[in-house]
Amino acid sequence: MDVLWRRGTPATVRDVLAELTASRPLAYTTVMTVMDNLHRKDALRREMDGRAWRYSPTRTRAEHSAAILQEVLSAAGDRDEVLMHFVADLDADAVASLRTAVEAARQAHRS
Repeated sequence: MDVLWRRGTPATVRDVLAELTASRPLAYTTVMTVMDNLHRKDALRREMDGRAWRYSPTRTRAEHSAAILQEVLSAAGDRDEVLMHFVADLDADAVASLRTAVEAARQAHRS
């Protein structure tokens, strides 16, 4: 996913493999299997380009991260307590960003 988000354009399995093998050896079939699984889970969309699929993310990195946070909060026993611990560990800049985001969400819900 990171490779596709950084690229910003659709990529084939070979494209992704080329970027990943720069740091560690991987088999083509391994990358193909992971990308196919992500497609089946609706994390990637794909379009045929000649004889190869070109993959792209269905969500931005921020949208994906937000969905993960929602999953964590949904799985938490006490959502409010988890949020309180989360906010307590934030620095001042992050708290200010969170306040801005909450206010923007309130405005969006009012519209």
